[in-house]
Amino acid sequence: MDIAFLLSGYFKGTSNVSIDVFDAQTLNAVYANVVNAMTSHFEIELSVLQALSYCLYEVMDNVHVHSGKPLGTAITYFDKDSEILRVLIADDGMGIRASLAENEIYSDISETDALRICLQDSVTDGKGMGFGLYTTAKLISMIGKEFILHSGHYKLMIKDGETTCVENGFWQGTLLYMEIGTAKEIDPGQVVDHRVDVAEEYNELFVETEELESLW
Repeated sequence: MDIAFLLSGYFKGTSNVSIDVFDAQTLNAVYANVVNAMTSHFEIELSVLQALSYCLYEVMDNVHVHSGKPLGTAITYFDKDSEILRVLIADDGMGIRASLAENEIYSDISETDALRICLQDSVTDGKGMGFGLYTTAKLISMIGKEFILHSGHYKLMIKDGETTCVENGFWQGTLLYMEIGTAKEIDPGQVVDHRVDVAEEYNELFVETEELESLW
């Protein structure tokens, strides 16, 4: 994967960017490292971390489940001045359209339609629940500054509440990039339609017992 291209395209002018490559065996460890790094920034609202940690795992797991390739890349950067967290997850696998087409319901879907409907609830190629991108899109609707989903020849972008889908070069696989505002307190359960207790999951995995007691 062309890491230099990703950095120049989405993290230009930044320093101290965190880059992690993961596969099925290292997914959990890399995920924990990424979230722990985010947790170390006390400026990020706890509720944002609780919701984001769930979405992040789901998106990273998509690489293993849907891409058909073993490796994925996670790049993160926290801009303290603007209170914005940038996250990019990418793979060079089969891409969203080809993956969805494995489900006969979507066998004739176009690239643009695939990008749009994959953000809806329960849209899947049959190998997952179709919940990860849906929850990520909900998080973006609440505190997102920018969202990009690039797969194949098209790029879907959400910014200022507007969604556009344009032809924009070619990405072999799936590239997800988001800029998230970190200063606003949210209801993390709302991101997952209260189907999962994401706050409890995050607290159990990433908050020390002494720290957790001090929150109450």
